[in-house]
Amino acid sequence: MKKTKHQLTDSTATRKLQITIVLCSIIFTIGTAIHNFVIINPTLIETMMQMAGVADPAGEAIGFTFGFRIVGCIYIIGNALGILALYSRSRILWWVILAVNITQAAGPIMIPSSMWTAVTGVHGVLGILPSAITDGGAIILSLVMIISMFKFRTIWAKRPSYVKN
Repeated sequence: MKKTKHQLTDSTATRKLQITIVLCSIIFTIGTAIHNFVIINPTLIETMMQMAGVADPAGEAIGFTFGFRIVGCIYIIGNALGILALYSRSRILWWVILAVNITQAAGPIMIPSSMWTAVTGVHGVLGILPSAITDGGAIILSLVMIISMFKFRTIWAKRPSYVKN
């Protein structure tokens, strides 16, 4: 009796999904870097802490900024890993990209509202733009990736093909 072997092959959506992930990853990497190093600084964090009623905003702003930037650097690296989707379709890469985007999409919920008020006060609406694009885009990209997993029942929008041995 001949066995049927299950293999995955590219669908017409595979390359489109890869390119979408790469383009989003480039935009999110740039946006996160701008937010992390241009928009956020100790003075802005001190203003945010004053609005939140922190007892010693000047003393705590440096440490908070440092921690905030470490987290931002992790997201910069995570977003940059998505650029590898142009050349790789590994399982690990798929799940890393999805995890980075799902958690980045939670940014507006996780970051205190006083941060957005301080950013708007110092930089205007343009100060919110990098984070709005990266966080909002991460929601959309996460949904696209999840929908493709349901539609194709696998990652990278691949289709099953069967080979008889």
